[in-house]
Amino acid sequence: MPEPARILIVRPSALGDVCRTVPVLAALKRRHPDAYVHWLVNEAFAPAVVAHPDLSAVIPFPRGRLGAWWRSPSAARELRAWLGSLRAARYDLVLDCQGLFRSGLFTRWTGAPRRIGYANAREMGWLGLNERVHAPRARHALDRMMALAHAAGADPGEPPDLRLYCPAADREALKPDLAQARYALLAPTSRWVGKRWPVERFAALATRLLDERLVERVAFVGAASERGQCEPLARLAVADHRVLDLVGATSVGGLMAAVERAAIVVANDSAALHMAVGFARPLVALFGPTHVGLVGPYRREADVIQKIAPGERLDHKDEALGRRLMERISVDEAFAAAAARMSGADTMSPC
Repeated sequence: MPEPARILIVRPSALGDVCRTVPVLAALKRRHPDAYVHWLVNEAFAPAVVAHPDLSAVIPFPRGRLGAWWRSPSAARELRAWLGSLRAARYDLVLDCQGLFRSGLFTRWTGAPRRIGYANAREMGWLGLNERVHAPRARHALDRMMALAHAAGADPGEPPDLRLYCPAADREALKPDLAQARYALLAPTSRWVGKRWPVERFAALATRLLDERLVERVAFVGAASERGQCEPLARLAVADHRVLDLVGATSVGGLMAAVERAAIVVANDSAALHMAVGFARPLVALFGPTHVGLVGPYRREADVIQKIAPGERLDHKDEALGRRLMERISVDEAFAAAAARMSGADTMSPC
């Protein structure tokens, strides 16, 4: 079989999932060092991968304009042109690491002679494939994606390379309040109510980290649409100049820069958590109704605080269950874990 000259990774979203797909890129480039490797990703999340040295180009999907193409003739025309350029790229090998209908459609549309993806893809995403890989859902999400890379010839014996690379412009634009200080980064938000540690406890943790002088500053992050989840922290930021409110104030690249320099990251199951893994930062990951072995920080299970009984049901969509599980985690436990992680910071590696 001839060596592929042009390879496409299809992983449009979500941001945390994009971050933990990077080992697929590194594995493919090691196996095919002379190939051009491109990545199809939602336009908004492109900064998460654009600076990676193994990536030849980003193929941004403008989901904001084209996600509902059927409602707008102009969007439909733009989508046709975008799909035409995708096919014109003439890829030799495509990996669908998302496994959904839309990613399967993109994969099929490339017309690549090898189109690899999950045999058990949801939404019939497997229809666009001509090589279907059996990757049980009982495996970690990253191990499932690496099974696709192995099907494409990557060495299954090599450890995944999780390293992320921050765009230089975003690193240089990091707020002086952070660039010149030792700080903790808190990520208190989540799309799912059941994944949220009580924000009042995040505020109490911030105060304790500062008062115990583990850090000089505390910053907290989130999307502008998540402002309502952060009110106790926002009030603390007004009252205490050492606390910095970055909700809605960071781009994806800006979030990467903030995570990259953090002395400690304390996060719910979120994109910031996976960035912390990619930048080998000290991490306290707060988990409730989620299967850590399937979607948790890869090979950093020791950084997770999760208090569940053997056999206890896990369902992140069950808000009442999630609240109960997250409320079992105390501020004292989170603080002790943060102090321990920071003392061992020099021993971590993303590879």
